[in-house]
Amino acid sequence: MDQTRNFFVSLACVLVGFGVLMVQSASITSWPTEFERIYVSRHVIFLMIGITAAIVCSRLPSEFWLRIAPYLFVVCVTLLAAVLVPGVGTRVNGAQRWLRFGGLSLQPSELAKIVLPLLIARSLSCRRDRVFRWFTGTVPIIWPIFVIAPLVLIQPDLGTALFLLVGSAIALFIGGWPIRYFVLGAASGIPAIWYLVAMKPYQMKRISGFLAAWSDFDQAPYQLKQSLVTLGSGGLFGVGLGRGWQKLSFLPEANTDFVFSVVGEELGLLGTVALIVLWIALYLVGLRLLRHHDPRSFEFIAGVTLLTQLVLQAALNVAVVTAMVPPKGIPHPLISYGGSNLVISLVSLGIVVSLSRGSLIDNNAQPVSTG
Repeated sequence: MDQTRNFFVSLACVLVGFGVLMVQSASITSWPTEFERIYVSRHVIFLMIGITAAIVCSRLPSEFWLRIAPYLFVVCVTLLAAVLVPGVGTRVNGAQRWLRFGGLSLQPSELAKIVLPLLIARSLSCRRDRVFRWFTGTVPIIWPIFVIAPLVLIQPDLGTALFLLVGSAIALFIGGWPIRYFVLGAASGIPAIWYLVAMKPYQMKRISGFLAAWSDFDQAPYQLKQSLVTLGSGGLFGVGLGRGWQKLSFLPEANTDFVFSVVGEELGLLGTVALIVLWIALYLVGLRLLRHHDPRSFEFIAGVTLLTQLVLQAALNVAVVTAMVPPKGIPHPLISYGGSNLVISLVSLGIVVSLSRGSLIDNNAQPVSTG
């Protein structure tokens, strides 16, 4: 088990190191300035914060996460509400999603990616015998979703809200939530989501632009066209690390949302495939770390959900830059320029390591429900 855990940590370190290289390379512009070094230095600061937090989290017993989940939920909701307060939250490009403290910023919706899986896993493990009942089982499990998701949606951030719903669904599925409830949820949720998209002209424009990328390339959104051109210009072996041209003011968000395109240009198809293989390896080794737990235990549900969310975000980022899904600002975890997402991604890995160590509580025992 220790060897598997060390291998898991080693894979994470390789991804983090690769991310530093790509942030350095992708931050280069056609007009070199000190801002390039600022990007890298800030990334390293967030990286150090994230690594320190991940190490601390990995050393904590799994019971800590079981007990602290409700308190983390209260903190998360408080921060999400604070973001919406005028003068407290920071508005950027029409979205109010950040809290700023000096030169650093915090995006509370990123914290929700940890809080919801932990709380749902806790509720599922505490209510194993009641999960098939609606009012005494399901409602107490899913109500946190209907508190956090609307707060994120108001910011507005439809993409993150949907991601939180998907992450919650993963936790519920692993925890044995009845399939009929998923069907009912989809039947009511999909029309609501479509209504929210249709009410926002810019959302519909994203979808129409995505479809145009496959039917009429000239009508595709600028960022998608540049992303595909960047990927295609790398060929099989790439033009060389640091030698890409598209990042020089042609490819938007080159060091954040579209850093995978820079990987494709500079390291070629082999580089992008190698990155994907690293993520697959991290996921499989992570599952191996958790497989000794009871599939209905808190440790297994929370650990697999956090790990799946992280790999899913990487997959969605790849899908966006390759025009497989409509464009949405989704950073590539551990690879994109750092911030709240980098710290939360590292903390998620630290928690997975913590949960893999096992529990002092008998997994077959029924935990005492506290709501």
